[in-house]
Amino acid sequence: MMGSEQKPESTRSITGAIFTALIAIPLVLISACERKMSKPDLAPKPQMLTDQQIASLTSKKIFFGHHSVGNNILQGVRDLAATDQRLKLNIVKSPDPQSIPGPALVEFEVGRNGDPQSKIDTFAAILDKGMGAEGGIAMFKFCYVDINSSTDIPRMFASYRDRVAAMRAKYPAWKPVHITVPLTAAQASAKDLVKSVLGRATARDLAVKRNQFNTLMRQTYGGVDPIFDLAEVESTHGDGSRSYFMRGNEKIYTLAPEFTDDGGHLNEAGRRVAAERLLSVIAQL
Repeated sequence: MMGSEQKPESTRSITGAIFTALIAIPLVLISACERKMSKPDLAPKPQMLTDQQIASLTSKKIFFGHHSVGNNILQGVRDLAATDQRLKLNIVKSPDPQSIPGPALVEFEVGRNGDPQSKIDTFAAILDKGMGAEGGIAMFKFCYVDINSSTDIPRMFASYRDRVAAMRAKYPAWKPVHITVPLTAAQASAKDLVKSVLGRATARDLAVKRNQFNTLMRQTYGGVDPIFDLAEVESTHGDGSRSYFMRGNEKIYTLAPEFTDDGGHLNEAGRRVAAERLLSVIAQL
């Protein structure tokens, strides 16, 4: 019986070193590119809300459906209120916003993470309980985990768009605010390189899909309805430049590193700037 020929130990070591180097070279190049685009010292300076904006905010009934990044944003709202005594918002957690009397920011978790349709359905059910007929500002956001390798982006967006249209026809007093899907840092890594070699979806592949959904959101509602462009906020440095990588000829926007400590959720700087933008959008309605 003929045995297989084994390579000498020195040959195997050399082969391993070459393979390691081949992996390391693109990672070094990608890392260098990331450092050029990432500017962790450029967190934007806090912006003060005007008296007119605050008067508008404190006179409204608002519902915000969300999950973890939404919790970050709400903490940002509380941070703002702690440093600005003019901002006295009644923040209440409830799945029944119509039951809360007077002006308030009512928040609650809608649907299940990883199941975007459940979030669409739960939000519609909340409007059906009474807030739709009552009127007021009501919105919800998807999470970055709602988009995975198997997500059909056009189908997901069509489901959202069609339900919004149906609810708008049913409840003309409802004021929607559309929210883009939050981003992740999606920086190059050895793990992603291995996934790419094996034909599996990488963090950057998922970033591409999130950007596709957000493009559809902007194209459909830009200039038609108010949009809280969370993805734009998350990817914009204090000097106005954006955090991104290139996929072909397209810029794929990512969560700026100064806004996160774990690559997905918002830290103190990130939650504050997101809260400022959300409140400024609502104040205009």
